[in-house]
Formats: sequence, C-alpha cells, structure tokens
Amino acid sequence: MDFQQLIDAIDPDTCEKLRLAVETGKWANGTLLTEEQREHCLQAVIAYDQKHKPEEERVGFIPARQHTRCGGESEEVDPEAPQPVKMPL
Repeated sequence: MDFQQLIDAIDPDTCEKLRLAVETGKWANGTLLTEEQREHCLQAVIAYDQKHKPEEERVGFIPARQHTRCGGESEEVDPEAPQPVKMPL
C-alpha cells in the first residue's frame, strides 16, 4: 500500500486518533510514540485534511491577521506590506 492509498483508507475517526496521538505524544493505550511515528502520523493528518477539509479547518491553519484601529474598526492587513516593529519596553 502506498501513501496515497493509505490516506484514502483513513476515516474521520482514525484521523482524529492520529491527531490526538501527535498532540499528546502517545497512543490511546498510553504507549509513547517514537519520533518517526509522530512524524508519519502528522504527515497523514495533514494529507487527510488537505483532501477532505476546507482550508480554514485544516491542521496548522492561521487566519489572516486583523488590524484594529483605535476606534475599534478592524481591517484586513496586506501580508506583503511592511509592518511596524513593536519593541517591548
């Protein structure tokens, strides 16, 4: 079975179990994942999400930043535009 066939065979319940294993670092029975298992599980979850979910529901999705002006209005920020640097005091 190749990688694509494996992804095609994953159902939503299995994907959720893989996602939980990646998040916690262990299988449902408490056995720790190896780094290789964690990497493979994460790759499977990402591929499954890519195929079955809209972009905003996928693993790792980061919504566009909203800039709020002093008056409370928010506007879309162009990610390509230069942004001011905020230095901690």
